[in-house]
Amino acid sequence: MSTLESRIRRKSMMSKVVQPEELIPLFKDGMNLGWSGFTPVGYPKVMPVVLADHVEQNNLQGKLRFNLFIGASVGVETEDRWATLDMIDRRWPYQTGKNIQKGINSGRIRMGDKHLGHFAQDVGYGFYTENGRMDISIIECTDITEDGSLVLSGSCGICPELCQISDKIIIELNTEMPSHEGLHDIIEPIKPPNRLPYLITHAGSRAGSPYVRVDPDKIVGIVQSKKLDNGRPLGPPDEISEQIADHIIDFFQNEVNRGRLPKNLLPLQSGVGNIANAVVGGLVKGPFQNLTVYTEVLQDTMLDFFDSGKLDFASACSLSFSNEGFKRLYANWDEYTKKIVLRQLSISNHPEPIRRLGCIAMNTPVEFDIYAHANSTLVGGTRMINGLGGSGDFLRNGYLKLMHTPSTRPSKTDPNGITCVVPKAPHVDHTEHDLDVLVTEQGLADCRGLAPKDRAQLIIDKCVHPDYKPIIQEYFDIAKKETLAKGVGHEPQLFDRCFKMQLNLERNGTMKIDNWDIKVEF
Repeated sequence: MSTLESRIRRKSMMSKVVQPEELIPLFKDGMNLGWSGFTPVGYPKVMPVVLADHVEQNNLQGKLRFNLFIGASVGVETEDRWATLDMIDRRWPYQTGKNIQKGINSGRIRMGDKHLGHFAQDVGYGFYTENGRMDISIIECTDITEDGSLVLSGSCGICPELCQISDKIIIELNTEMPSHEGLHDIIEPIKPPNRLPYLITHAGSRAGSPYVRVDPDKIVGIVQSKKLDNGRPLGPPDEISEQIADHIIDFFQNEVNRGRLPKNLLPLQSGVGNIANAVVGGLVKGPFQNLTVYTEVLQDTMLDFFDSGKLDFASACSLSFSNEGFKRLYANWDEYTKKIVLRQLSISNHPEPIRRLGCIAMNTPVEFDIYAHANSTLVGGTRMINGLGGSGDFLRNGYLKLMHTPSTRPSKTDPNGITCVVPKAPHVDHTEHDLDVLVTEQGLADCRGLAPKDRAQLIIDKCVHPDYKPIIQEYFDIAKKETLAKGVGHEPQLFDRCFKMQLNLERNGTMKIDNWDIKVEF
């Protein structure tokens, strides 16, 4: 463990080192707060807990509330506890935790959803607060340089933008983790019309600086942190995830054989979760060599990928490892980090490098429909889970755009009570124009170049679970007949019936229905 003195190289800033309790009076009800952090990594772990303790001990629940702007989710011991104590009024743009989700869906917390790449730049533009500023931002870093610049920790998030627009900044200097100096590539945000091209031509390209510049006069306090990131555990891939991964790897091999992908593929983007982990695990065992990754987060299987010798380099916004994964990383820090670069969210998710590099985007939705519209956010079309995240940044701009999901999920009364392929998605985050390939454990539907009705039939044939295939096929046949007869059948839907399966789930605990009769009882 290092000391504060060894991590603060601008010695005049030692005078700003304080105990976190001394900073509590700075926080006022209704303030706009920015935090570092991205997918429970690199977030402040001291001040948020001290503030929560203060609210709890002084019975201030509901009386000290803030508007919270963070790159993505952070540790549940911070924002989820804040939600429990009614400390959050507005929250943008992505979160995790049962209590904060309950607060959002009960209307107590006002959450806004946004493509993460857009959110990062829009924060810098000043779009989210009345005066375009943040009152206070809390930034975790591992070092302060001689000129007062910051070395961020395990994620970049929206820190460069926050440092530009914040009136006051509190630094949480983490001395428990190794110095992360040299790991980041920060491009200082510049607003239009003065922006320049981002010269990123390879996953390992460096186009900026290892540091975040900050006005030292904004820093009102430096707090020592000795808390490591609360990494998210992931279970081993299950049979369904491995079947999905096998379909994707077979598809990649076919694309190579047809000359549409090089032998080392193109830079891979993978979302979070067990299916994404399984796909990467499949690539570890697969035939492809000299691969690269350009993505948002690196999960534990990325370390296996490095160890296999098949992954040459990875660019990300966050090191989103489990606690065991972080132990592996720290134990072999120099070897792993020479193959990793971390970028701020506005660059990791920017359309320019995603399109230039030709990223292969792979993400998991809640569900998709027979015309390839996908829902990533709202269960039943109304209940928020976490948020859109950055999937759309990659799915709208990648070279190949894939979404993968189990064909069914269990309901309370039926192990296959929820089909993840539906006639019509009740909420759409990714349109048919964004997606090329849809995959379940049943098979893979390559929708490129297909008209809507051809696309629908392929998705039914390849992706739907056997329990639901005759039900959805019947819907599609009826919809085609009725709409074509009226001359409105380009993309057939029956709006009096298209959500009948969802209604049946709500009432009877399963999406399996007996017929497509029009009558719906309320």
